[in-house]
Amino acid sequence: MSIIHKYLTLEIARYFGIVLGMVVGIYIAVDFFERIDDFIEAQLPISKALTYFIFKIPFIIAQIIPVCILLAVLIIFGLMNRNNEIVALKSSGVHIYYLLKPVLVIGLISSLFLFLFSEIVVPIAAEKANKIWLEEVRKESTLISKEKNIWIKGNRSIIHIKYYNPKAKAIFGITLNQFDKNFRLARRVDAQEGIFKADRWVLSNVIEQNLDIKDGGYRTTFYDSKTEALEFLPDDLKRVIKKSEAMSFKELLAYIQRIEKEGYDAKIYRVDLYAKTAFPLVCIIMCIMATGIAFRGSTREGLPLSIVYGIGVAFLYWIFLSFCISLGYGEMLPPFIAAWTANLVFLCVGVLTLLHAE
Repeated sequence: MSIIHKYLTLEIARYFGIVLGMVVGIYIAVDFFERIDDFIEAQLPISKALTYFIFKIPFIIAQIIPVCILLAVLIIFGLMNRNNEIVALKSSGVHIYYLLKPVLVIGLISSLFLFLFSEIVVPIAAEKANKIWLEEVRKESTLISKEKNIWIKGNRSIIHIKYYNPKAKAIFGITLNQFDKNFRLARRVDAQEGIFKADRWVLSNVIEQNLDIKDGGYRTTFYDSKTEALEFLPDDLKRVIKKSEAMSFKELLAYIQRIEKEGYDAKIYRVDLYAKTAFPLVCIIMCIMATGIAFRGSTREGLPLSIVYGIGVAFLYWIFLSFCISLGYGEMLPPFIAAWTANLVFLCVGVLTLLHAE
């Protein structure tokens, strides 16, 4: 490794650590003041709140690593530009693409680290943080979700749902068991599908069994459609189903395969699956964008303006990525295209910016 490459690598790593620490600290501080009242109302000790925020840190880091890489590259090249080091290097015959090599290596290493970090650490920490928030703060321990099977314990009732589609607000494979005061099964309802309409659950292909107190048998009735007052809302299910970020790539892929094997729609989860592979590569794209922005800037414009440009690029990327992901959820784009479009567009913009920088 040459002296210039070693210098760039060490300086980018140093500023990356500084920016990462500052952003994580600000994020945790804001989140702390927003949620601390909930922990106080739940009468939980401060140690439990600190544990919750510690478990949230890996998820925060995974989301902001690309931005930190972008800002670190902008800062180091901006400082070099302000001190006329870039001019001196160019005068010595050093090409811009020679300086780009260690930046791309850092971007590649960051992408690999982000993928592995999101696969190994983030799912475990996110699951523990969600468990503390739902069970100990929100007191929603009666709602239990394991993979796609959801169990709900109500007032003398137990409901099992095989699969919930949050986009369509639809539940599938519903079984409702209601018990009398002696905990004897008094009524059972099985339905193929349920749709939430006008604040009510409308079940279809229903089989209802009611206990006949006289002979102890059950009377069976069939319905094509039946409105049922279930003890939960779509938002309740959305909070407790296992989130994509709480699953690794392998686990999410197996989950999708099980859902599709049983005939359910898993397009929204396929969008998240492809996004798990697309998002880490944004580190390389941000390195290219940052280098192009920094070399296009002049000493007169200064470092602050380059940082503003960089933050604007990161903001636009997240907006465009969220827009494409939403189109994927709405089935307006194929899952693969929805997850990778933002990367492709910003990679092209980054390369063009870099070409014009020289």
